[in-house]
Amino acid sequence: MKTIKQFSQIFLITIFLSSCSSAINKESPINNFEDNINENSNSEKKRMEIKFSCGKDGISEYLDDGWLILKEDSQEKICTWKSVPATKDCDMEKDKGCKITKPDKIGKEKIYLLEK
Repeated sequence: MKTIKQFSQIFLITIFLSSCSSAINKESPINNFEDNINENSNSEKKRMEIKFSCGKDGISEYLDDGWLILKEDSQEKICTWKSVPATKDCDMEKDKGCKITKPDKIGKEKIYLLEK
């Protein structure tokens, strides 16, 4: 019985070692392929998305650096919020539960997709 147990352990160890060596041999072509991808990615163009909100616009700095606008989009955005009392009798200093926060100023958010 002990010989069967020892034989099965040796058999399992042999299978384990043989599977590890085949996996190691297969890894080396993958590493070379990854190096080729990294070399090609350096020659590709860079892309960046930037956002400007509530009247702030600094796109000219990017255009001066050589970036080109691929896509421009704009949408409404809340710039500031204000707190108002929920009822006429509400004292916002004493009772925090009667305070309501509402949008104060609404502006535009511009989204640019740039490429260099």
